Amino acid sequence: MKALLAPLSWLYGLVLLVRHKLYDWRILKSKCFSVPTICVGNLSLGGTGKTPHTEYLIRLLQDRCNVAVLSRGYGRKTKGFVMANENTTANEIGDEPLQYRMKFDNITVAVDENRPDGVGKLMRLDKTPDVILLDDAYQHRRIKPGMNILLTEYYSLYKKDRLVPAGKLRDIKYAAHRADIIIVTKSPKVLIPYAKREIVSLIKPRPYQNLFFTYIDFKELYPVNDTAKEISIGKVKSIYLFCGIANPQPLEEYLKRKYNTVIINYFSDHHSFSDKDIDSILDGYENTIGSNKIIVTTEKDLMRLINSSYLGRFNNTPLFTIPIEVGFNDKEEENNFNNLVLNYVGKNS
Repeated sequence: MKALLAPLSWLYGLVLLVRHKLYDWRILKSKCFSVPTICVGNLSLGGTGKTPHTEYLIRLLQDRCNVAVLSRGYGRKTKGFVMANENTTANEIGDEPLQYRMKFDNITVAVDENRPDGVGKLMRLDKTPDVILLDDAYQHRRIKPGMNILLTEYYSLYKKDRLVPAGKLRDIKYAAHRADIIIVTKSPKVLIPYAKREIVSLIKPRPYQNLFFTYIDFKELYPVNDTAKEISIGKVKSIYLFCGIANPQPLEEYLKRKYNTVIINYFSDHHSFSDKDIDSILDGYENTIGSNKIIVTTEKDLMRLINSSYLGRFNNTPLFTIPIEVGFNDKEEENNFNNLVLNYVGKNS
């Protein structure tokens, strides 16, 4: 099948290459801004960990400066520039921007499919941002970030992948040359030196590029409703997980290492839940074996339930969410990464 689809991928790649060259030769213009702008993105269709890495940057910067996050707002039902507030829903800005807004109440979160316009509107706010994080904007050449961070997954490196439809890449590998920082995400927490050297040799970062490795750090299950707060998490034996994320495999493996029974109800990435979906989730939970059982979902999926009628349907069942963060495999690398980001923001503020 991949061989049959290869010509389509080749044609798509040719179109992308011409587009990139037009920007590289400045025939098509990219807009720069005086405010520090950091782009977090990838070359693939998703699942590389953009959200937890953006959250890492927020934690790093929020106590030092006024942080704004600008996203396209994938899956929202609005158009144009929308700024998040305490009453905003996922339908208005998308699930990931809402997650940023709910977890970090001292930052500005906005969405706009036109990134240059979005940055311009943020710069005209009374509370002008000191740094703008561009979530998933690596392909948007109309804006030129001051720092580009490219993510690639450990078990699905962009160097080993193909363009859609033959593979999962949405952009050509040539585009990686614009990255200032490349992060290999979802790597094993204990990284074998030989495996690390092999990946470094495969990616071949350029002299101006810094390469880092991070892993997923799953945090303690967090109760969403009052029924969940009555549960002693240490006594839980069975998990009913429902999720609509691009790559649920690391989460599935983590839960299966910790609990006797893990039943999973998969949905597509950014799935909009319906009454039928909630019925299937609650029925699946009731049919899960064991008395010490709970329902678990991801933070991103929870955002699509908050401020909706669906969340109330879980009132009589223990609903938990599982926060995730990223950690660096090497403390020295973590310090180097932090210093690169802080020095860039400090020098350009």
